[in-house]
Amino acid sequence: MLNGSNQGEVFLIGAGPGDPELLTLKALRMIQEADVVVHDRLVSKAILDLIPDGVERIDVGKKPNHHPVPQHKINTLLKDLAERGRRVARLKGGDPMVFGRGSEEAAVLRDAGIPVSFAPGITAAQGVSASTGVPLTHRGLATSVRFVTGHCRADMPLDLDWDGLAHVDTTLVVYMGHANMQHIAGELMQHGLPSDHPVLVVVNGTRPNESRLVTHLGALQTKRAVIAVPGPVLFIIGRVVSLLDGEGRAETNAILQAPELRQVLHG
Repeated sequence: MLNGSNQGEVFLIGAGPGDPELLTLKALRMIQEADVVVHDRLVSKAILDLIPDGVERIDVGKKPNHHPVPQHKINTLLKDLAERGRRVARLKGGDPMVFGRGSEEAAVLRDAGIPVSFAPGITAAQGVSASTGVPLTHRGLATSVRFVTGHCRADMPLDLDWDGLAHVDTTLVVYMGHANMQHIAGELMQHGLPSDHPVLVVVNGTRPNESRLVTHLGALQTKRAVIAVPGPVLFIIGRVVSLLDGEGRAETNAILQAPELRQVLHG
């Protein structure tokens, strides 16, 4: 249904990493109140299925090196829809304020005088921590956690705080880092982390087809990192990986037989 006034509004909604049970009640309410849903590629089918029948859906999803709807066009689309009196749900994977460009879209909308509301989402690091049982902090193993992006806009070189990141008491979570993981591993070792520092690679975190792979920085640094894998990838780097539960370890051993994941280590 259209908003009663001539002025629409935009809901910036975090869809979480994929499991629909991780949606907040606020996010679900916003989805169900929307006239149109503008969604990203990483929003799971299970969550898209919660959109009421008859509500318009617009897919603006991006893939690495393939952005059929550039960000400036997404900004314009949201603005135009709201200015036509539509109630717009902007549905993003994870949390819109954690590597989600939610603040960029909100700035454009607010400059146009369009009301913006937020519904936070479970970011991938938290979702994967819960699904694998690997904590992000743990007494005696990790006193801090840092989230970093492994990919820069326009493929610019990564210019991260390598000295600050390469700390054995820190859990490092790398988003969007698959293509650059070989470089990231090398930099972390060059700045002080040991080659046997543990790494947990999680594909499709929290979803029914979640896959896990346990390795170490040395293996990632010396093997090919630009390998196609079937879904979004998250890297957890740190001593907390040693706490992967027994069930997870058994699953990991089985996953090592999957060709598309084996190539991450042996490509």
